Amino acid sequence: MANLAIIPARGGSKRIPRKNIKLFLGKPIIAYSIEAALKSNLFEEVMVSTDDEEIAKIAKKYGAKVPFLRDKKNANDFAVLADVVEEVRINYSKKNKDFKNICCILPTAPFVTPTKITEAYNKFIDGNFESLFPVLEFSFPIQRSLKIENNKVDMVWNEYLNSRSQDLEPRYHDSGQFYWLKSAAFEIEKKLFTDNSGAIVISELHAQDIDTETDWKLAEIKYKLMLNDQESNF
Repeated sequence: MANLAIIPARGGSKRIPRKNIKLFLGKPIIAYSIEAALKSNLFEEVMVSTDDEEIAKIAKKYGAKVPFLRDKKNANDFAVLADVVEEVRINYSKKNKDFKNICCILPTAPFVTPTKITEAYNKFIDGNFESLFPVLEFSFPIQRSLKIENNKVDMVWNEYLNSRSQDLEPRYHDSGQFYWLKSAAFEIEKKLFTDNSGAIVISELHAQDIDTETDWKLAEIKYKLMLNDQESNF
């Protein structure tokens, strides 16, 4: 099975120092992504792309491979995820190792499970998408969003001023967890989001942006709730 899991985890982190290996409920947060990928049994190789020796050591401890360290230019504040994926793809290709599909799993995504990765993979393959990722529905209709200009509040879209929330079409946003990619398409487009991208919809309980210490605490609370929810379904 020619699938590669890439977990990008650079050493620098401004808002939460050492974020990618900070303990999340007693375990380095990156370990959750590594273990989910390994337990899915979907990957020929699970690797961590990092510029940091300590992260590399922890990644190996939990079963990932670190065949090379990330180039410094792709470890700064301006590098984007697609740059990292492309660097990894090229380095493996130089070793005559090419993969049909790539799954880029973020290192701060403890809500990712083997089941979710597999569900997304099956839809990715069955739908013949170039990429696919989990999304969340906005909790409040964005059509009724507001803006503040010149100290006054106004509707962004005035045509929805008197619309009922239940009559508005749902809108979604990226959950920031993982991305399935077809290598051949990515090699050409160098994008995670294309004209032929699919999605699976996940619940708000199973995702949390982690950019601040408050986010971190909320994520730990949500994670415990998710576990309780899973246990109650047995």
